[in-house]
Amino acid sequence: MNNTKPLLYFIALLWLIEIINTLLGHRLNTWGILPRQLAGLPGILLWPLLHGGFFHLISNTVPLLILGYLVSLRGAKNFVRLTLFITVISGFGVWLFARTAWHVGASGLIFGFFGYLLARGWFERSLKSAAIALLVAVIYGGLIFGVLPQDGQVSWEGHLFGLLAGVLAARCLSDTLKRG
Repeated sequence: MNNTKPLLYFIALLWLIEIINTLLGHRLNTWGILPRQLAGLPGILLWPLLHGGFFHLISNTVPLLILGYLVSLRGAKNFVRLTLFITVISGFGVWLFARTAWHVGASGLIFGFFGYLLARGWFERSLKSAAIALLVAVIYGGLIFGVLPQDGQVSWEGHLFGLLAGVLAARCLSDTLKRG
C-alpha cells in the first residue's frame, strides 16, 4: 500500500483540482501548455493536473490507476521520479512542437507510463519487466493509435510526446530506478 500512496494522492489531487476548476468555469486551464508562448511555460509542469471536464478526468483516471500501479511496483520514489520526468520532458515537447491550443490532461502521463512499461521490458530484459510489458501491450496496446492526429479537441501531440518521454525514461532511468 505504501508504494501506491503517491499515486492515490495524485489522483485525489486531480479530482480536487477538477472540482475547483469546474466551479471556476475551467479558467484554471489557462495554466496548461500554450505552445511557444511564455504564458504556456508553467503548463509544462501543470498540464497533467488540469482537465477539460469530469468526463475527461474520468477517462484518464482508470488507465492512470492501472498503469500508475504497475509503475509503483518498483516503489513510491520510482513513481514520483518517473511522473516528474515524463511530465517535464513531454510537456517541453508539447510546448515546442504542438499546434497552438491549450493542452491539458493526464493522458500525456498515461502514454508516458505506457511507453515506459513497454520499453522497460525491452531495455531491462528481465522476466518480470517483459511480463509486465506483455500485459500492458495486451490490455492497452490500442493506445498507440492515440498518437495519430485526430479530433481537434484531443492533444495527440501530448500523447505522442508522453509516449516518447516514457521510452526515453526507460532507456535513461531503468538502471537507476531499479536500484532506487
